[in-house]
Amino acid sequence: MSKLESHTGGCQCGAVRFRVEGELGTASICHCRMCQKAFGALYAPLVGIRGDTRLVWTRGEPKRFQSSNHVARGFCADCGTPLTYEAPDDDTAIAIGAFDNPASIDPVIQYGVEGKLPFTDKMSEIPARRTEEDSETAVFLASIVSNQHPDHDTETWPPVRSGNPDND
Repeated sequence: MSKLESHTGGCQCGAVRFRVEGELGTASICHCRMCQKAFGALYAPLVGIRGDTRLVWTRGEPKRFQSSNHVARGFCADCGTPLTYEAPDDDTAIAIGAFDNPASIDPVIQYGVEGKLPFTDKMSEIPARRTEEDSETAVFLASIVSNQHPDHDTETWPPVRSGNPDND
């Protein structure tokens, strides 16, 4: 008997966590204006789940906004992370960036290209640098203490603080 494929993920603050049991569906990018606004981004990277694949909420559950007469958008009510696109007939997609390992999910199609922002096709031409190369913000970057949930399931969240930074 083969082991069932499983993928985990969640929101930025850790209040909502999920597991997808089974094979992921088609991964896509949507450029429509509704997706741009729902994600607060240039486009929405999503991966579908259908058929025998199960989406299980393992901690909390998203709040939903009915963005149209056909679609609800799930998001974390605590931190605002976009999580789902939910349409009738069990057509649900999950935000690729919410998975613990988003690099393993390659989009294969783009939708809503009539709403595509023109510069997105030229992003590889925009100068790039690694975060640590930004010497002007080095002091600021060194002072950051992340409250973001790690990219794996945890027994509890937020962690219980001992008051001793070496033990947290």
